[in-house]
Amino acid sequence: MKSAVALGLSSTLLEEVVYENGMPRARNFGAYAILPPGRMPRVHVRIVESGAPMGGVGEPGLPGVPPAVINAVAVLTGQRVRSLPLSRTRFAGA
Repeated sequence: MKSAVALGLSSTLLEEVVYENGMPRARNFGAYAILPPGRMPRVHVRIVESGAPMGGVGEPGLPGVPPAVINAVAVLTGQRVRSLPLSRTRFAGA
């Protein structure tokens, strides 16, 4: 679950596939921006018994991260973000 949160943060903040002449510019992981472990916030995971049949538990951590981060940014800045990654976003007054 923590890895899924890390993937969600990385895609929200940094990740972008850029193409030149139909080919991805980053041809390997060394040239592709991802969230480094040192910038990963502490994540606390709690497993809650629900009585539902057992299933995957890793994936649910990812989809909620981008909207949570984007909504937090909107609350802090008063500006809505309409595209990702946030590293490309310029905020008025910044």
